[in-house]
Amino acid sequence: MIRITGLRLPLDYTDADLRHAAARVLRVPEKALLSCERIKQAVDARRRDRLIFILTVQAALAGDEQAAVRHCGSSQVSLYTPEPLILPRAAVQPEYPPVVIGSGPAGLFAALTLAEAGLHPILLERGDDVDTRRKKVEAFHRTGRLDTRTNIQFGEGGAGTFSDGKLNTGIRDPRCRKVLEQFAACGAPADILWQAAPHVGTDRLRETIKNLRGEILRLGGEVRFGHMLTDLELCGGRLTALMVKGPDGVYTLPCTRAVLAIGHSARDTFAMLQRRGQPMEQKPFAVGVRIEHPRAQIDAARYGRFAGHPRLGAADYKLSCRPAGQRGVYSFCMCPGGEVVAAASEAGGVTVNGMSEYARDAVNSNAALLVEVRPDDLPGDDPLAGVSFQRRIEQAAFRLGGGHYRAPVQLVGDFLAGRASDTLGDVVPSYRPGVTPADLRECLPAIITEPLRAALPLFGRQIEGFDRPDAVLTGVETRSSSPVRLLRGEDGQSALRGLYPCGEGAGYAGGIMSAAVDGIRTAERLIAALDD
Repeated sequence: MIRITGLRLPLDYTDADLRHAAARVLRVPEKALLSCERIKQAVDARRRDRLIFILTVQAALAGDEQAAVRHCGSSQVSLYTPEPLILPRAAVQPEYPPVVIGSGPAGLFAALTLAEAGLHPILLERGDDVDTRRKKVEAFHRTGRLDTRTNIQFGEGGAGTFSDGKLNTGIRDPRCRKVLEQFAACGAPADILWQAAPHVGTDRLRETIKNLRGEILRLGGEVRFGHMLTDLELCGGRLTALMVKGPDGVYTLPCTRAVLAIGHSARDTFAMLQRRGQPMEQKPFAVGVRIEHPRAQIDAARYGRFAGHPRLGAADYKLSCRPAGQRGVYSFCMCPGGEVVAAASEAGGVTVNGMSEYARDAVNSNAALLVEVRPDDLPGDDPLAGVSFQRRIEQAAFRLGGGHYRAPVQLVGDFLAGRASDTLGDVVPSYRPGVTPADLRECLPAIITEPLRAALPLFGRQIEGFDRPDAVLTGVETRSSSPVRLLRGEDGQSALRGLYPCGEGAGYAGGIMSAAVDGIRTAERLIAALDD
């Protein structure tokens, strides 16, 4: 195969245009192209008067491809040999099937990998299946009555189920392709295989997750919803069983190998693991707010006269800066044409997230604006001090919002002027169950608010109107990452032998893709240790 990078094509290009451009770079007639497949496509919006796509393609030629690469003499062209990912098969059947705890992307892909290896894993999820979960989440957003067992954080698919379904990542790992292909095979849009910033959308992701579950079941796995890990049984520092609370009460599940894919919000499980001696440490995390603008404004600011082009969709952005004398501020989980959602999982706390459907056609666009919180910002050396920090902020936001899970909001103009908001402008907040104009300094510490105040005008220079006075800040965003790391060795195991911490909650991933990859990698390590 031949790989061609840096192909520049107009927004309205056709497949014929793509083949023509590839043949021109290769200096061969188009009929010599046996195939020409997109591998990656990104928008070049550096010149708003001339937006184009930049593509990487994979081509097959009739004849000697190596000679063709030499002949064309282009730095854009290279030989490429795909390296298939070969997943292990279990050579030994353990006495008890491995158990995966948590059905977020790390847990789903760990369970799938174990099932593909013939190990018949048991997948435990404290929340409900995705269809039941959707109904309960919608009821919470409509009524403000929180189900602490099933919500935005807990249930099939994990926290990512109610997000934009972003699959981009900064890691380079052949397992990334496996994840993308598996998602596509289970119903995700085919364009995730070549978009530079692929997204599934919460609507398409829900169906994809159900199909992933179906594949695990087809391969001999078992999935138990409403089953929550409550304790470990250990003997000589090794796992012997799990204590599980199910719909019919607490039961003992014999188990010598368990993947801990518990997610970043399983605070009760973190506490139990600490009591049982699981080594853990504080790690940096981030806290901030969600900012909302009209989608049309962001589209115009990013794409100029091309805004609204069907090939472009809603515009996204990625911002970061380090204001003088302040810690860094960055955007996270940008949701074009989406909404801000109530993401609480504990009674008496407010936290928010962003969500968008595949079409990204809602009125507003939103993103988290986050500031790093470091271990030295926390009192003492308790590994769970970050959890306490998050919880205090969420409880303060609950009080400031007036209860019933209403979120405190503040207009950017008021936030920059250092005064409370008492009304809203033209930007209508999308958060449900409702909002209360307030002063976010009453729930966020100065180490968060001061960098945000310094960063907003700087971001306004990068995106016109970003700091418009009536843009809405919704508090608080506290669950972007785990504040704790569950320590594991090179073999993937904890010092409590038989436990395999994994994914975002364990502190080893930062999004759907990296969590899924870590789930696969952890399952591989478990399989490799079966004959120990």
